[in-house]
Amino acid sequence: MRITSVHLLTYFQEPTVQPQLILAAGDPSSTDIWAIANTPFLWFCALGVFAVIFIQTILYARAAKVAAPHVNMPARELKESFRAGAVASIGPSLAVVFVAIALLALFGTPAVLVRIGLIGSVSAETGSANIAAVSMGATLGGADYTQQVFAVALVAMSLSGAMWMLSTLILTPIMKKGGKSLAKRNPAVMALIPTAALLGAFSALTIAELPKSSIHMILVAVSAAAMGLCLLLAKVLHAKWLKEWALGISIAIAITAGYFLHTAA
Repeated sequence: MRITSVHLLTYFQEPTVQPQLILAAGDPSSTDIWAIANTPFLWFCALGVFAVIFIQTILYARAAKVAAPHVNMPARELKESFRAGAVASIGPSLAVVFVAIALLALFGTPAVLVRIGLIGSVSAETGSANIAAVSMGATLGGADYTQQVFAVALVAMSLSGAMWMLSTLILTPIMKKGGKSLAKRNPAVMALIPTAALLGAFSALTIAELPKSSIHMILVAVSAAAMGLCLLLAKVLHAKWLKEWALGISIAIAITAGYFLHTAA
């Protein structure tokens, strides 16, 4: 067979491999973000992230079981700590899930699963996406929210999350060395620092919600009252399980109260 320039040109113009797994063919100026938001490649990334999370969970659980005998922690207390952690995570997880459902229309299921499921900070993720969209002269969910804006917003969220993890990876060993040094010099101070850090972080988050509206103030009071009532009942009734469920119950009550207050307004 004689090969001519026409055959060669035809060969290179008709690729035999179609990279459908990477991205669907899209138009950067199109507002149909669903053409690229639910591609198999993004689903593959989402499943990969959750696979890593599950593997980390198994590794941490095994490490805790191995370390428990060295700190004189009975198997019963270890099981109770696992149960308490699982129960306490229900309330915060519900809050994240509700917000994630609202974000599906903006980013699609795979992107929401990766970003919200991995970092969990809705304000950080939407803030990064909004900054990216504004820098391109667009608005999230607006008429000018094109495939190109979506792609840039997704990259911005991913880079933001990567910096969180990179900072943790770098700073954790440094803070661990500092913590050991401080524990040797003054164990009492080291025991107070974690509690003070938690109080400071959650107090800052709570205070930031108060000026937004009167509904926010009411919800803060409702959630605090529900948490205090659960802890009081747990102490009076000697119900240890109620302490474990207190956080989830208070968050559920606050979410329910917020729904009725917003619909009434």
